[in-house]
Amino acid sequence: MRRFFTPGWLGLHLIAIVLIGIFMLAGWWQLTRAQDGNLQSWAYVIEWPMFAIFVIAMWVRMVRDELRGKTDGPGTVVPERAAPRVEIDDEDDEELAAYNRRLARLNDESARH
Repeated sequence: MRRFFTPGWLGLHLIAIVLIGIFMLAGWWQLTRAQDGNLQSWAYVIEWPMFAIFVIAMWVRMVRDELRGKTDGPGTVVPERAAPRVEIDDEDDEELAAYNRRLARLNDESARH
């Protein structure tokens, strides 16, 4: 749990809290405008809290990904590594064999980087 108290994660926690607060205040402001007779504000009364829910959902997803070890740091997802090697019988076709060797070499090079 210490990893969530690094400067990067503390910044993300702060951003999430500030955004949720701003979105909820905007929703409250739109509610007061809607009660004064502004019909368009009723849509915003629903929209702003939905933005806050989205921020919460993204924060939960980032924390879950970090706990599962799918990230290098806050917000950086590590791509899946190269596909497993598949053996293909290409003895009869030299052009296909050369193509498969080239693909295997490229796959090995990308796995190293």
